[in-house]
Amino acid sequence: MTYQATNEAEDADGAEWVPWREATERALYGPRGFYRRPEGPAGHFRTSVHASPLYAAAVARLLRETAEGLPARVAEVALVDVGAGRGELLTGVLAALPDGFPVRAYAVERAARPAGLDPRIEWGERPPSGVSGLLFANEWLDNVPVDVAEADDAGVRRYVLVRADGEERLGDPVAGADAAWLDRWWPTAGPGARAEIGRPRDEAWAAAVAGLEAGLAVAVDYAHRAGDRPPFGTLTGFSGGREVRPVPDGGCDITAHVALDACAGPGAELVSQREALRRLGVSGARPPLALASSDPAAYVRALASAGEAAELTARGGLGDFTWLFQPVPAG
Repeated sequence: MTYQATNEAEDADGAEWVPWREATERALYGPRGFYRRPEGPAGHFRTSVHASPLYAAAVARLLRETAEGLPARVAEVALVDVGAGRGELLTGVLAALPDGFPVRAYAVERAARPAGLDPRIEWGERPPSGVSGLLFANEWLDNVPVDVAEADDAGVRRYVLVRADGEERLGDPVAGADAAWLDRWWPTAGPGARAEIGRPRDEAWAAAVAGLEAGLAVAVDYAHRAGDRPPFGTLTGFSGGREVRPVPDGGCDITAHVALDACAGPGAELVSQREALRRLGVSGARPPLALASSDPAAYVRALASAGEAAELTARGGLGDFTWLFQPVPAG
């Protein structure tokens, strides 16, 4: 599709054209934004958190492992869930922890605290600072709004402007820090090539990690790496359990895959969800048939668990998520 480059903020009929980052911010987090709606994300799509309690159990195990490496002075282990939805993951992790485990749970979410949430969970819009433990961000960064760039017919990278109805056109050339980010992390390849400018995600992740004095920060998302960037970007929408055209009117989720390698700090590791969950004891292996004879009920439970684990680690599905492990050494 060919767009007309323009600096105008409005059409003659008053329709407003804004960069995708601004439009997404309004559509997701404005007063009537998608993430303010009462049904929450679970009403529209299924994440690993909703797929199986095995996921929360794996995070609980990771929290315990992280706690073992904290300085002896840490009496209370923080569990910070960034992009907490309606608190489903924290609820599951708290249930999976052994009695007496010294945890303090924080939900970081821009929507209001849901009624009936476990009173042990503290609710706020920003990650806490000065805590030690595990910071976990499951499918958060893909909803940090970003601008979109597209190369025009002359190969000049321009910001993509969008109206509330989803129509697009090209605006000013990309410059400054955004241009530097593209040069470093996502060089576009000729007219029509598109890219999501991930600089706001790098900054959001760095700010969240900075709140940890010691421990581990983990981001989980659909991702891509340098050398394997999609030539036309990944911006899309989701609503009612299906992928839809991204329209920034508050009626759908607006998401784009994350350049997690750009977010990664010193000492970070990127692995697939399959590998990350395998390390945490989640396997899709079927139970031995002998168990069906010796303990049929246990066999049925183990078979169900194996099925859930297989979904969490499936190629072409949830197993294709990338986990960013970012250690935070004690100062």
